[in-house]
This record gives sequence, C-alpha cells and structure tokens, in this order.
Amino acid sequence: MYTRSKFAVLGMVALSFALSGNAAAQKMKEKTVMVGGAPMYPSKNIVENAVNSKDHTTLVAAVKAAGLVETLQSAGPFTVFAPTDAAFAKLPAGTVENLVKPENKEMLTKILTYHVLPGKYSSKQVWAAVKAGNGKAMMKTVEGEQLTFWTKGNDLYVTDAKGSKAKITIADVNQSNGVIHVIDTVLLP
Repeated sequence: MYTRSKFAVLGMVALSFALSGNAAAQKMKEKTVMVGGAPMYPSKNIVENAVNSKDHTTLVAAVKAAGLVETLQSAGPFTVFAPTDAAFAKLPAGTVENLVKPENKEMLTKILTYHVLPGKYSSKQVWAAVKAGNGKAMMKTVEGEQLTFWTKGNDLYVTDAKGSKAKITIADVNQSNGVIHVIDTVLLP
C-alpha cells in the first residue's frame, strides 16, 4: 500500500511538471510584442497584459479608477488605443490627478471608452478602411463618438473630436479579447 501511494505521488508530481512545462512551452510559442519592456501574450486579456507594461501605468491606474477592469477582462472583442504615460504627461498639469478622483469617474469613463472600438480591428483592417474612404475612415467608439483614421507615409494616425492627432506607435498587440494599438497622445471626446 505504501509503495502504491508513493508511486501515485510521484506520478502526480511528474504530471504537474509535464503540464507546467507544456504551459511554459506554449507561452514560448506565442508571437509576443514587447510593450513597455514586457512581452504581451495573445493568450492573455487586455488587462492581464497592460499591467505589465512600464509605459502604461497611468492608463492602468485610470482603468482601475473608472471601474473598467472587469469590462476589459471580458470576452470582448475590443480594439483599444492605449496612450502611453508620456501621452498622459502631455495633458495640462493636474489633469490626470483630477480625473482619477471618485467625483470625476463619469468623465474619466467617457474619456477611456473613447479609446475603445467594439470589435477587433487590426492595423491592416484600419488601413483598408482608410484606403476605401479615400484617405480617411470614421469609426464609432464604445463611448459613442467617432474617431477619424488617416495615414501619412507608412504611419497610421487617429484624430479625436477636438482635432488632436495621435500616432499609432505600436500596432497589432493581439490579446485574447481583442487588440491594442499603442498611441502617443490621449484622445478626447
């Protein structure tokens, strides 16, 4: 009896090593994109990846303050235009600190959902829409207003309702529930 249980324990240990090794091997096979010094895994959701980017700490804090973590962990799919910390730093002094206050949650939510399209749109699909639209494409955000997409040379840009322009600096960061495109400017509805 003692020998059987010993073999059973050894078998479970071997199986757990095999399974964890298989999971690690799977992660190694995934085509990752580096964002903020961290690999972004297509098998993880938007939030699971974003929290690892050193360039998106402000965005992650804002998503938490707006109560959007659960939404961005859901099945989606979503296309997120993710401003970097440097993009948030371009806003007037005190703007971010003011927006993350509980009394400004509604405005923060409006701004953040303006950075999200329902559905998954690769940069190739956006380029095709711009080409089909004779140089620009309009897409409705989760917030309800439009973003305008256009190209200049080999670069893809997005213009917000206020006329501010953001360059997509890292495109097609695939997630389990959509895609992220990193941008260099905060978009405002």
